[in-house]
Amino acid sequence: MKTSFNSKSIAVLPFLNIGKQENEYFADGISEEIINALTKITELKVTARTSSFYYKNKPLDARQIGNELCVETLLDGSVRIINDRVRITAQLIRTDTGFHIWSESFDRNLSDIFELQDEISLLIADKIRENFGHFDVQEHLVDAPTKNIEAYKLLLKARELRMRWNSKDVKDAITYLDQSIALDSAYADAHLEKGWCIGMLASWGYWDRKEGLKEANRHIDIGLQLNQDSAIGHYVKATISFWGYWNYKDAYDHLKRSIELNPNFSEVRDALADCYSGMGRIEDALANNEIALRINPLSANLHFTKGNMVYFKKDYKKAISFFDKALSINPMLPLALEMKAAAFILDKEKEGLWKFIQETPRLERPKTYMGIYNLMSKDEFFEVTDAEILAESKSSQEMNLRAWDLYLEVCRGNHEKALNILESKIDERSGQLFNFRNDPFLEPLRNYNKYREIEYSVFKSHYLPEFVSSSKKSEAPSPFTAEQLKCYAEAIEVTMNEDKLFTDPDLSLKQLAGDIDLHPNKLSWLLNNHMGKNFNDFINQYRIKEFQKLAVAPQNKNITLLGLAYDSGFNSKTVFNTFFKKETGMTPKQWVKANS
Repeated sequence: MKTSFNSKSIAVLPFLNIGKQENEYFADGISEEIINALTKITELKVTARTSSFYYKNKPLDARQIGNELCVETLLDGSVRIINDRVRITAQLIRTDTGFHIWSESFDRNLSDIFELQDEISLLIADKIRENFGHFDVQEHLVDAPTKNIEAYKLLLKARELRMRWNSKDVKDAITYLDQSIALDSAYADAHLEKGWCIGMLASWGYWDRKEGLKEANRHIDIGLQLNQDSAIGHYVKATISFWGYWNYKDAYDHLKRSIELNPNFSEVRDALADCYSGMGRIEDALANNEIALRINPLSANLHFTKGNMVYFKKDYKKAISFFDKALSINPMLPLALEMKAAAFILDKEKEGLWKFIQETPRLERPKTYMGIYNLMSKDEFFEVTDAEILAESKSSQEMNLRAWDLYLEVCRGNHEKALNILESKIDERSGQLFNFRNDPFLEPLRNYNKYREIEYSVFKSHYLPEFVSSSKKSEAPSPFTAEQLKCYAEAIEVTMNEDKLFTDPDLSLKQLAGDIDLHPNKLSWLLNNHMGKNFNDFINQYRIKEFQKLAVAPQNKNITLLGLAYDSGFNSKTVFNTFFKKETGMTPKQWVKANS
């Protein structure tokens, strides 16, 4: 069963690359671009890339995927590039029945790729609206970000590398982005992606931090100047402001702007959760994490973030369950491993910690965990010496994800030394400690004046955003006056009865809207909010009445019931039988027998 239900919802599965393996990045890019386009529709729930791409190269089982992602529809398809042509096939599937709502093939020049993305996205939105209920759809969902298709292809290659989240691939991504910018210096997305990559390398210690952040900001600012309404641009700017400088106000303002531009951007919700938690607003952080998880339920990082928030509330057992969920999705998520160890220590779960250490050889500092446990619990359960802990610290090849050396000094009672380490790390804006305000290991330091001075230096009032209570969103007012409602309702009835448009099996909401001279958004609102039916149910009720009239006419006694259904406008036996039973409580055969 679905754990959360939203009838106006979709997951775009990664399109299958048909042809050369080297074009895999392009097929993935098309899928992602359609996801990004559909997320612009406020009332449509669109599963984020991380969760939908979980099913890449896996068998398609619409019902199972629908249950796991809590969506009513799936978009599946394929991409084939031949020279300068692209062929895309797409199909929209109901997850409750596996029924194909719509399918189509498109064969275009590669130079028309943005128009094609827009066309496909709009068709999908229309089909979901026709089947599941009202929402407004913009005139366009995709704007061409560049006129140079080669620059676009280079950006897709770079994005695919950047999303592997390792230093070598991110460096290689920058090379592609430099080539993309050389082809089109006004390509906003290329500048934003380059700024993002440089910022990542600077934060990870693979680029001089000060110079790296400066260069990252330069490219991000260029990108935002070229496209000030880029949701990704504001998100990336916020990321640099937050992780690079701990500038909460600037980060928060850009994240809020990104959410305004794209309410379905799960990464922004996750970043907002981090921003709120860094400021000590854990409930606000959890609220944004819940929204993000509805959009992106198979994101290991989001389950880790939730575990983090619960950990800060000192519910360590529950936190471990969320870290386990994150690790079930991504067993190699290092921060989840470190936080799980921390939770075992703070919960004084020595058996759990020991078993975890024994079963997880890739842990960062296992002897350090044992030493900290012994110090905190005043229990020499683990046989470990200071010399072993020191040797482990010196032999660590990677930059530690958690501030274990700081925690050791706190637990040893060396508070002055610990405060000096804390001050140094805070001055460096170390990612290990962005949540230091919530960190339970630092509790013994909080009564010191020096700790309070350190905290004040980070959270000066002018560094913090102003929080405005969000009022509950009110329902949009009717786009019609009472007289207009009556007029258009009558016009629809006359058109349907006299012109019998419903007998056209391909009748669309847009076509009907054109026939009565009404914008499709307004017609969708009228049908759903005034007449209480989505477009398909509204049209099918006329088809049922037509079928009933034809079925009892003597001249049609030799025509099959399915033939009469097709004459009435149905183009699917399954849809006809299902809808007829829903409307009348009988099968078509039972109804005909009862009315003959």
